[in-house]
Parts: sequence; C-alpha cells; structure tokens
Amino acid sequence: MNSNGPPKTSTTWTFLSNHGHVLVCIARDSNVRVREIAQAVGVTERAVQRILRELEEAKVIVRTRQGRRTHYEVNEGEPLRHPIEAEHSVGELVRAVRS
Repeated sequence: MNSNGPPKTSTTWTFLSNHGHVLVCIARDSNVRVREIAQAVGVTERAVQRILRELEEAKVIVRTRQGRRTHYEVNEGEPLRHPIEAEHSVGELVRAVRS
C-alpha cells in the first residue's frame, strides 16, 4: 500500500469512484487499516468508514473483528451495481485493477 496517498495527476477525475478505490485497497490487503485506506484514496477516515458501511450493507464486503483489527473479505461473486456493467462481478473488477 502506498503510504504517500494517491498518485498525483493533472486531471480531477478518475475512472473509479471512491467506493471502487476502497474496494481495491481491501482486495490488495484484507487487513488494511481505515487510516491506510484514507491515505491511499485521498479521503477522510470518516468517508472511508461510510463507504465501508455502504459496501457491507450492499453485501460487497464482509467485515469481521480479529482482536483489535478488522479483517475484510470481498464478495467477488456480487454483480456490479450499474446496469451497464451488471453482467460483470466485483471479482472481475478487482482482478482487473489489483496489482
């Protein structure tokens, strides 16, 4: 995980939403901390917590506590939410962008 935040670009938009960026962070490291996600995505920790809650409510991720840490599991079989890409799964998305 790059602790220096997202790469600097000359544009103000990206191809993935913050939800997608959070999902990619979790797919790369299932034990990533909220603070690390916030730094990588370039949003506040509160925004990350809201996104995590929304992803969990949508059944895209499952969160479990392991002592003082949180472990995330991506539900790769879940379909993407927009009608244009609904025939593709969350797993396909994360595999395409995970490095």
